[in-house]
Amino acid sequence: MAHFDTDYQRLEASYSDSPPGEENLLMHVPEGAKSQWHHIENLDLFFQRVYNLHQKNGFTCMLLGEIFELVQLLFVVGFTVFLANCVDYDVLFANKFVNHTDSSKVTLPDAFLPMDVCSARIQDNAFVIFVLIISGVFWLHRLVKFIYNVCCYWEIRSFYINALKMTMSELPYATWQEVQARIVEIQKEHQICIHKKELTELDIYHRILRFKNYMVAMVNKSLLPVRFRPPVLGECVFYTRGLKYNFELIFFWGPGSLFENEWSLKPEYKRGSNRLELADRLASRILWIGIANLLLCPVILVWQILYAFFSYTEVIKREPGSLGARCWSLYGRCYLRHFNELDHELMSRLSKGYKAASKYMNCFLSPLLTVVAKNVAFFAGSLLAVLIALTIYDEDVLAVEHVLSSITLLGVCVTVCRSFIPDKHMVFCPEQLLRVILAHIHYMPDHWQGNAHRYETRDQFSQLFQYKAVFILEELLSPVVTPIILIFCLRRKSLEIIDFFRNFTVEVVGVGDTCSFAQMDIRQHGHPAWMSEGKTEASIYQQAEDGKTELSLMHFAITNPQWQPPQETTHFISQLKERVHREATGGPSETHPLSLSESEPRSLVANFLTGPSTLASVHFGRDSSLANHAAAGISDGASALRSLSPISSSLHLRGSLSAAHRAASHTSRAMIGSGTDARTISSGSSAWEGQLASLVLSEYASTEMSIHAVYIHELHKQQSRGELSRHTWHRQESDESSDSVPDEVRSEPNPHSRNFPRSHTFPTTVPSPSAIPTSASATSSTTLGQGGAQGSSHQRYSGPPIDPFSAGGKVVRSARVPMGGWAEEGQAAPRHHETLPEESSEDDMPPRIHKVT
Repeated sequence: MAHFDTDYQRLEASYSDSPPGEENLLMHVPEGAKSQWHHIENLDLFFQRVYNLHQKNGFTCMLLGEIFELVQLLFVVGFTVFLANCVDYDVLFANKFVNHTDSSKVTLPDAFLPMDVCSARIQDNAFVIFVLIISGVFWLHRLVKFIYNVCCYWEIRSFYINALKMTMSELPYATWQEVQARIVEIQKEHQICIHKKELTELDIYHRILRFKNYMVAMVNKSLLPVRFRPPVLGECVFYTRGLKYNFELIFFWGPGSLFENEWSLKPEYKRGSNRLELADRLASRILWIGIANLLLCPVILVWQILYAFFSYTEVIKREPGSLGARCWSLYGRCYLRHFNELDHELMSRLSKGYKAASKYMNCFLSPLLTVVAKNVAFFAGSLLAVLIALTIYDEDVLAVEHVLSSITLLGVCVTVCRSFIPDKHMVFCPEQLLRVILAHIHYMPDHWQGNAHRYETRDQFSQLFQYKAVFILEELLSPVVTPIILIFCLRRKSLEIIDFFRNFTVEVVGVGDTCSFAQMDIRQHGHPAWMSEGKTEASIYQQAEDGKTELSLMHFAITNPQWQPPQETTHFISQLKERVHREATGGPSETHPLSLSESEPRSLVANFLTGPSTLASVHFGRDSSLANHAAAGISDGASALRSLSPISSSLHLRGSLSAAHRAASHTSRAMIGSGTDARTISSGSSAWEGQLASLVLSEYASTEMSIHAVYIHELHKQQSRGELSRHTWHRQESDESSDSVPDEVRSEPNPHSRNFPRSHTFPTTVPSPSAIPTSASATSSTTLGQGGAQGSSHQRYSGPPIDPFSAGGKVVRSARVPMGGWAEEGQAAPRHHETLPEESSEDDMPPRIHKVT
């Protein structure tokens, strides 16, 4: 893979920093005007606590939750030790006779050992002593942390009440956007950040999500070792909470990590002259952390088993089918997450797509398994019915040995079998379901479209949407597997990790070091196949995969309508809206007959998703017909997006809100023409009406983003099909039209090969070792700009520029390599980057400051 070396840059945000000519202006704040929140040193931790207190519904709820966590830890350890050492199971199972003077019935205390016998058994067991010591140290650590957090969150509570003017009783019913708007407003009064006169929504998101944005970018560029091919299981993903914790410990906040504090990368990692030495140091640190995980594996494994037992046993007994339910995997949450997307925003999206995802996975129930499940359920149900009938007739039947156990096991068996029997009213429509899923999760590999009915697509989607039982099993195996991944997989990527943090880290004044992908800069990280053609200068190494930059930008702009993006970003958004308007006016007007009085967000999505474009991907005719269907889908999406403008501007909802709402709505109509989103209206009436308006705004924002996601994917699919046609035309050197694909391409045996480009996050094939290509020898670098912000256009190359599609008038066939790089066929892929020549002495100088005006 080619190595791209970039100067670490310090960037000024022209759209949110001081006015031109006043960049170094010092603000004098009188002593009497200073508040306790003036110049908060660690704004990252402060904003994270403000957000956490909001998500935990206030100080009292947070305090109670923390107390119960401490009690729960004591209960798990103490109760387990008691069960293992202080219970006489012979008495409990009636294997030992107990003499009673007053009653012949055995009671529960009869099964408890005397205190002196119990303590002696505990003292004689070295493993129990070891577990108690480790648990005690961990509990004391949690207790100290709890006391510290209570003091810190009490200050955050005071900040809410005194600065934001919000009581704890109001907090559970206030949206985060309302809290964030007040934080931006009080910056002018309290100067909580002294490096900037004004805070923006993007600044707050960057500080809360600084490390999470790095993790999302590393998953997007396939840098983290989470995909494996075991001999029997095939391709699978292993990404657990324990593995994620170790990644964050190594990269961000642990001893010897890459960051010296929450907001600054260590200076030595900002230069490329000592990259090999830093890689060796990182590999050694990963090795020691892996060994520590290996030594603590028995204790962690015992804790995981006990915690899972106490957490899920009652749920399984009450709802045996819960293990057959599904949940979004930890890898799925990271893969589907936008840059600058908060936790509650992500979970809201995924929760809305849960029902459609469950229906899609249920479409693939095995007919053979269904037949077996029906018959097993019949036999088990028959036995269960007889035992229940006998119990009703005479309750003494329960006294017979193993009758109660048999009833329980038969009930569980019947419930599990029913989970494998499909609903007789279910209709097999995977393409439409996958389209509905896309509207909510926003990301989908290219080769899934048109192949929703294939088991390969279903297996890959199950990596994002896994069984709850699989999730529990992975967490139980995590203490054993995590050291192996750290020692044998992550260490090999140490050099790539060092290069990633150097090449994709920028310093923003007033924010600190952030991931450059989180800036959502189309010019620096846009992908030409995702509506960024002609607008991006990014090399393939710098492009975000799967349209992550473009979709993240649209999501952030829609979620935060008051955010003022830089000029280049505004130009991209306005061009998209113009295209929507053009497609809507050119499409059939009768496709979406929506009225302002009857339209709702969910019906708007449903009308669009069930349009004629829904079935476009199941037509396997000529490419011309596919293009027509794709065009119809784009027109439908444009019509639906355009219809949001009048709906959003009539948020008074048939006049039920106050005149202030109607005045704001009228103002919003005027702002639509200037490109301002209509949802920037503010509530000026009662708290109830403001809450209602916030819910309506949130619902329409979610609807607008859903339709944008489907619309952008339709454009990407159409553009990718056109790219494939053009490249096929060049390979054949013929005069055929690019609208038709030659027969040899149409008759290609692998259906995935028709989709261009392929998704690297979900590769369709794994080449043999002899076929793995190498990266080009030329290296290039691009100065990373202020994120969605304008960056410097200065570029520095250590080699000639490379066009991945042409060289000397010929098409160069390339293949993907890790980290998103490309390599020519016929070469062997190196395991690490090639050693760079020693850089000039300017690497030892402080980073240059590029001011953007």
